[in-house]
Amino acid sequence: MGKIENRKLEHLDISLNKNVQFREKTTGFEKIAFKGIDLEYKALPEMDKGEVNLETEFLGKKFKSPLMVEAITGGAKEAGKINKDIAKACEALGIGMGLGSQRAMIEKPELSETYVVRDVAPTIFLAGNIGVTELGKIPASQIAEALEKVGADALAVHINAAQAAMQPEKETDFSGRVAEIKKLVKEIKKPVYVKEVGHGINLETAKALAKTGIKAIDVAGAGGTSWTAIDSFRGNKNLGETFRDIGIPTSQSIVECRKAFNGQIIASGGIRNGLDCAKALALGADICGIALPVLKAQQSGGSKAVQKYLERITEELRIAMFLAGAKTIGQLKGKVR
Repeated sequence: MGKIENRKLEHLDISLNKNVQFREKTTGFEKIAFKGIDLEYKALPEMDKGEVNLETEFLGKKFKSPLMVEAITGGAKEAGKINKDIAKACEALGIGMGLGSQRAMIEKPELSETYVVRDVAPTIFLAGNIGVTELGKIPASQIAEALEKVGADALAVHINAAQAAMQPEKETDFSGRVAEIKKLVKEIKKPVYVKEVGHGINLETAKALAKTGIKAIDVAGAGGTSWTAIDSFRGNKNLGETFRDIGIPTSQSIVECRKAFNGQIIASGGIRNGLDCAKALALGADICGIALPVLKAQQSGGSKAVQKYLERITEELRIAMFLAGAKTIGQLKGKVR
């Protein structure tokens, strides 16, 4: 087994079996003692709950509800079943899905099958994935070929400085990356967006990204799964404890990115229920992404468990919109206090 394949398996094992959640920092969506974000409650919504329409569009693709399963895995043989189980559920619900970093399949083509889900999910929005530190090392033509192999609709470029600083591989050269992203956008025909992995994107970074031509930002804020914690289990646990809570809360990151960026925004990082999602959408996000709870659902009961979990999130979002008096995602915008 290669180093990258082994790393992917370690990430899965640690995510499922260790406490890797933020400890002191939260998403900011909770409402405690008049602090945090609260959704407006309309005692007389003047509508029927059945009138709520969750349909939306993201990067030119229609979604039945504004949800996607965030990039989880790929690049290890065990990942193939996980991806297919999740993809089946996403297809049934008409929502999006992101694949894990495709670096492994580029370097080892025999691992490509672990990313292939179009046989079970022919119509969903599917995002490919590559790390920002790979830009310049892997030619754009190879990235484009990897996207075609899996039938991806878009490419997510993940940025992960905090995580990388914990990794024993020490892949921490983040210099000149904005220019590399801008160059890639011109070379790749499919839409490109940038995503953090779980520690948020601030106003300054969003301003820089807005000039690259990317179509969307996935804030992946602090408050959910801490990737500094995950990779510290693979290396220096003391470093992981020090930097476990580094980052920008998801709610704050949405606000800062929306100030600087006119494209679409994915709210992810600690989204754990439909009310969280409603608050994120009201703050200015376009869709919401969820990762670790979906992985845990898949491990507990395969595709059916994933679908059941996501159906619950969808129903909670529908109720939240009803209670806010919002028939559409557009009407939900700004309904926070």
